[in-house]
Parts: sequence; structure tokens; C-alpha cells
Amino acid sequence: MSVAIRVIPCLDVDAGRVVKGVNFEGLRDAGDPVELAHRYDRAGADELTFLDVTASSGNRETTFDVVARTAEEVFIPLTVGGGVRSVADVDRLLRFGADKASINTAAVVRPEVIDEITNHFGSQVLVLSLDARRTAESSVPSGFEVTTHGGRQGTGIDAVQWAKEAADRGVGEILLNSIDADGTKEGFDLEMIRTVRAAVQVPLIASGGAGKPEHFPPAVAAGADAVLAASVFHFGPDDAIAQVKNAIRAAGYPVR
Repeated sequence: MSVAIRVIPCLDVDAGRVVKGVNFEGLRDAGDPVELAHRYDRAGADELTFLDVTASSGNRETTFDVVARTAEEVFIPLTVGGGVRSVADVDRLLRFGADKASINTAAVVRPEVIDEITNHFGSQVLVLSLDARRTAESSVPSGFEVTTHGGRQGTGIDAVQWAKEAADRGVGEILLNSIDADGTKEGFDLEMIRTVRAAVQVPLIASGGAGKPEHFPPAVAAGADAVLAASVFHFGPDDAIAQVKNAIRAAGYPVR
């Protein structure tokens, strides 16, 4: 593997504040997003991801304000998601300073929006945020089901098939988040990463479950091109990003 593995802190933003929960519930305050973005930039993060976790119209203006303030002061790539539904939404985010937009629910509801956005801006601006959970439903052959609305609603859609369709439609990256592992700090869902990696060629960002630096190299070994986490950075030591990069490097993978 010649491409350097990216380490990406995730800022879940609700009404202008960073929050973190477990399995997408029980949110607690983790600080000011612009201050945290600054801290992670200085600490060596390769990118930042902002997700507006409630994405109601009332919070939308707050989110644009946070994006603009962050982009003015932090110069690593910024991906923003939550409530992205159209070419116009992506256009506005890019104008406010985002480098990439992340889409989830709207793409599940109407997959054609992926084609529209990538045809307009190019694949490199669009990240599919795929929130998946384990299921025994016979209609989901991979055993991983796509969820929407912040992991609260099942869809009956097979996550591997959806990843393949989104990649075929032109999405530039897939942010693969395990709902079951989210916030547990017990490690990534390696089986999920391996299963999706075998199905798609686009870059894969692993998310959900990281609790300590040694959790990250197995996600890379399973096929992740980038690793994303929240708790381990928000509530961990100041040098958590460096510790994660050192762990990945020690396992034999290149990092920036």
C-alpha cells in the first residue's frame, strides 16, 4: 500500500456544539467545533469531518456559520455532512469553505442525487456516509443493513449492495460507520470493513468503535484507506492523533 493512511477526527455538531454519544444516543457536550478544529489541525490531523447530527432546518444556518469560521482558520480538508440533499446544498457548503460534502439519507431515498452532484462537481467532492448495522434479515444477504436518520431507522437495504451502487454512480469515497460499534471504544467492525472493501474500489474511511491507538491498524489491515474517530480524540490525550499515527506506522503502513 503506497498511499498514506489518513487520520480524521469527526466532529458531530448539534446546534453549534460538538457532541458525542454511544450507538448514536446519549449525546454529551465535547466543546466548540472551531476550537477543536484548531486543536486537531495543530495536532496533525489530515482532514476533518463535520456531521450535523440533527440537521434540522433550524440548525442549518448554525452549521454554515461553523463551517465558514472553521474554513477561515483551519487549512486541512474539511468534509461536511448532515442534511445534504441536492446540488444546491453542496454548492452552498463549498462556497462556505467545505472541501467535500457527505451525503447519507437523501441518497438512500433518491440515489440519482449522487449522479447529479458528481456530474456537477466531480466525484472528489462527494463522500457517501454509510451507517450500517448487523441484521439477521433474510433480505440483507451480507448481514449488514443500511440505516438512515442517524442510525435510527432501518431500510432493509443491503449495505454492500448499496456501497457498490453508490460507487458505480460516482461517489468519491465511502465513510463506513458501524452503528453497533459507534462510541463503544471496543474497536472497529473489521468484518464490515473487509466485506465492503471486497466489493468496491473507491477509498474507504472506517468509522465507529475506536477507543485506543491499537484499534486503528487492524482497520487498515481490513482495507480502510482512512480512519475516522471522535471519542478517542475528544476525550483522549492531547497527542492522541500522534499516538494513532505512530501505531499505524509501527504496523507497517505509511502515514502522513
